[in-house]
Amino acid sequence: MTFHAPWMLTFLVLCPLIWVQWLRRHPHAAVRFSSVDWLKRHGHSFRVSARVLLPLLRTLAVATLIVCIARPQKGNEETRIYSEGIAIQLIVDRSTSMLAEDFTNESGEPINRLEVVKTVVEDFVLGTGDLEGRPDDLVGLVSFAGYPDSKCPLTLDHAFLSEALRQTQIVSPEEGREEDGTAIGDALALAVEKLRDLDRRRDVSEANRIKSRIIILLTDGENNRGDIDPLKAAELAATYDIKAYTIGAGTDGYAPMPVKDPFGGTFRRQTRVTIDEETLKTIAETTGGKYFRAKNSASLRNIYKEIDELEKTKTEEKRFMQYTELATHPVQLAGFEWPPLLGLALVLLALEITLTNTLLRKIP
Repeated sequence: MTFHAPWMLTFLVLCPLIWVQWLRRHPHAAVRFSSVDWLKRHGHSFRVSARVLLPLLRTLAVATLIVCIARPQKGNEETRIYSEGIAIQLIVDRSTSMLAEDFTNESGEPINRLEVVKTVVEDFVLGTGDLEGRPDDLVGLVSFAGYPDSKCPLTLDHAFLSEALRQTQIVSPEEGREEDGTAIGDALALAVEKLRDLDRRRDVSEANRIKSRIIILLTDGENNRGDIDPLKAAELAATYDIKAYTIGAGTDGYAPMPVKDPFGGTFRRQTRVTIDEETLKTIAETTGGKYFRAKNSASLRNIYKEIDELEKTKTEEKRFMQYTELATHPVQLAGFEWPPLLGLALVLLALEITLTNTLLRKIP
């Protein structure tokens, strides 16, 4: 507890004057009697003895008022953390080539590329193991094959994004061949549009300060669909100061691809795979990002770990004291809530005045 004006406490030295005035009461009787021996023999009554409460109440009241004028304050230290986050737009390829089972799960069993990507990206966002997560960053998701699709807007609700990521599936035969393909340029342009429109969202600007905007583009093929050339989309990203990290996923040459046989079974057939690394490198260079190549599950995880280290959010901690005026606010003490000091002073004065004019009054 501190005092805003501690020098006011020096007036407490005046409190003894109340007792001096009390003890220097007029010694002569106001009413004359022929003899007061009878009164002396019977001593003082309780009311006479209790009149000492009057200067005591006045002393306490005056002392409390002086303390109130000194403004006693109770400080509660609080910490406020401001985060300067990053807006991250994830782009994930879901074309049929992502069915290639050249990656493995934690048990070492073959698994298609998309399932591994979903696991690693989810860990990158939520944080697990050697990945710290992105709790202060806005993260959105765009998936693409023949056409791009915004699966999740830029959000701090990473549980919602995680669910959208889990529901992302490789293009199925029911969707038709026109849905398949690799429209890298269109997907990149859509991600740029989402990041560009970020300034128009009042809720985002008020909730979080955006330090930078990045795109993490993952694909296992080459651009063969869409209306926008990938390099034009990269120039558009550079115009808006959006950095793109590109990842080429898959082994070199051939990869095992699950294929249906005439009897309804499935077997793996070695299928030639190609990744347009030159285009992915150019996209990264144009935007100031970096190109990575993931040939297995471990390297893919290391890539997202490296991006995680390259793009750090900034956290600023500010400490401040919030004071409570004890003179005018209730006080928490020993588990009880006590009334304000100013209210206590007024009660003491009121009690002294009441007793002076009722039970402890004197004549004259």
